[in-house]
Amino acid sequence: MNEIDSIVITTLDERPSLLSRIYEIAETWPAFIPHDQVGEALLGRVAQEFPRYCVVATDGDRVVARGLSVPFNAELDGREEMPDKGWDQVLVWAFRDQRHGHSPTTASALEITVDTDYLGRGLSYRMLAALRDAVGRQGHNVLLAPVRPTAKYREPRVTMTDYIRRQGDDGFPTDPWLRVHVKAGGSIQKIAPASMTVSGSLSQWRQWTGLPFTSSGDIDVPGALVPVHCDTAHDQAVYVEPNVWIRHDVKPPTT
Repeated sequence: MNEIDSIVITTLDERPSLLSRIYEIAETWPAFIPHDQVGEALLGRVAQEFPRYCVVATDGDRVVARGLSVPFNAELDGREEMPDKGWDQVLVWAFRDQRHGHSPTTASALEITVDTDYLGRGLSYRMLAALRDAVGRQGHNVLLAPVRPTAKYREPRVTMTDYIRRQGDDGFPTDPWLRVHVKAGGSIQKIAPASMTVSGSLSQWRQWTGLPFTSSGDIDVPGALVPVHCDTAHDQAVYVEPNVWIRHDVKPPTT
């Protein structure tokens, strides 16, 4: 258990009564993100199936942050620790390995979400540390993370390669979320060019975004890290989101 001020952080395995409450958080995810099909199918099961790999923060009776990660086997044929399909791929592998009894060789973070009322208090650093501790207690020496840079949406036409090269005078990334990870000891490894995919009809995209989607081509959508490709002839639009693979070395648990 990690308690700082009034905020208590534990794994969900330690407080299973909170399993049903981790989505009570006020959050700012773009409306289209939950329509990633892999996430729609599997994300809601992660906390229940892998509670030792998930952490929750409370302030009194209020749930104020969650952190989710999953174990998977990166050594099976056709696999690697940091796949190009990033977030989607490790989520699929985690459930496939669980179903087939494959022993995990590593772990990947999926998200850390902090209630909007608690942003700017350093809670994201503490949640990241709690995730590292959680996977370390399961015998892993690495926590991987397909990170979604939080400020990239402001410049969707800039390539992710160019974006992650930007550093402040202190040598840390200028992007706030990449900065948290690197300052916490993580190292940027590579880009996951197709980490999440959201596809839908044009009417669905209009509902999700409030935009007209009347012209074919690349469309800048609020909250999207790269443009959404619209095809009016086939009544569809597709968003393929790149993420950034970050590696955290995990210290073994102290006894």
